[in-house]
Amino acid sequence: MKIIKDPVHGYVEVEEFALALLDSPVLQRLRYIKQLGFSYLVYPGANHTRFEHSLGTMFLADVACRRFGLSDPERTLVVAAALLHDIGHGPFSHASEPLMEKYLNRTHDDIEMIVKDQAGNLLQAIGVDPDELCLVVKGKHPLSGIIHGDLDVDRMDYLLRDAYYTGAPYGTVDAQRLIRHLIQTPEGTVLDENGVNAAESLLIARTLMRPSVYYHHVSRIGESMFQLAVLEHLGDAPDAETQKILIMDDPSCMHALQTSEKPVVRALAARLYERRLYKRALSVGSDQVNVAGFEDGAPIEKCRAFANRIAELAGILPHEVLVDIPSIPSEMSLGVRVKNRNAVVDFEEFSPRVRTLNATRREQWRLGVYTISGQQERVADAACEVLHIRKPTRQDTLF
Repeated sequence: MKIIKDPVHGYVEVEEFALALLDSPVLQRLRYIKQLGFSYLVYPGANHTRFEHSLGTMFLADVACRRFGLSDPERTLVVAAALLHDIGHGPFSHASEPLMEKYLNRTHDDIEMIVKDQAGNLLQAIGVDPDELCLVVKGKHPLSGIIHGDLDVDRMDYLLRDAYYTGAPYGTVDAQRLIRHLIQTPEGTVLDENGVNAAESLLIARTLMRPSVYYHHVSRIGESMFQLAVLEHLGDAPDAETQKILIMDDPSCMHALQTSEKPVVRALAARLYERRLYKRALSVGSDQVNVAGFEDGAPIEKCRAFANRIAELAGILPHEVLVDIPSIPSEMSLGVRVKNRNAVVDFEEFSPRVRTLNATRREQWRLGVYTISGQQERVADAACEVLHIRKPTRQDTLF
């Protein structure tokens, strides 16, 4: 057994069966992938990695497995899945997710090929079926709820960890109390009524962390610049080249962009490295745009098509405009029910706050259009025409 000091959870014990996974190249790679992508451009302390998060998720998964009284083989399966659940991430974490969907037709949860090629033998050696582990990670296994559910340990760890490293005071979650009050029943997971406040704190943290950290406009600008740089760098490159760059870690990917043969790519990479970011031409909410057309956001190629039309109308170069259209936040609903002395009832009966939080999340949604300094007004006018945006007031236009 190895003991690792974690700043969030304290001393984390890593059992023998997990040590080989922990030391494997596929997991060590996560030391070089930032958990929050380009949020370090906003919060200088946000340099924590997917490796740390995986370790923390493993720790909480073990606590939950013991709380639920799972058998040793079940606990080994879940703990291993928690440790490996993020090995599918590309460079800069979620910043490369749209690129993976475009070029590789997969998301970071699709880890089957990675597990088969790089971790299959290690898993079999500890008695874990690689295919079963992949089902746990994708949420298609009876035990998935521990790391992939309404009150999962993955979310508990990243909220706590992201709040710690950014300094944002919104990610407070009493993970240990929440796990302590979860009950496994034949009908699924039930929450003891004494854990309702802890569950509410998780939902509140998710809501407050969205605009201040996960969807902060500077982070989104950094992500958009990175995505454009990769698109320009790859162009019509063969599949082998796209696969190569999207499985890199952060430093390797940035080096590839900085040394690209294409001047536009090198310029974008230099801007990111030196924090000379694009500026907001528009940042509009759902009340200013036909939100029904963007319910699921817009894929990266559609955003580029919009950007090209806006740039042409504004009379500037295509790479000088970025369009960012995230999906509308999904409704938060806790599938777990609450058990009190008399009955088991829906969580919403105990917590009417869920409805308010969902309304708040929808109000937080923003469509962003970004451009180089000095072109904001022209780009804003062109974007309003192309995207059929209601002309913003002076307060809506942010420079």
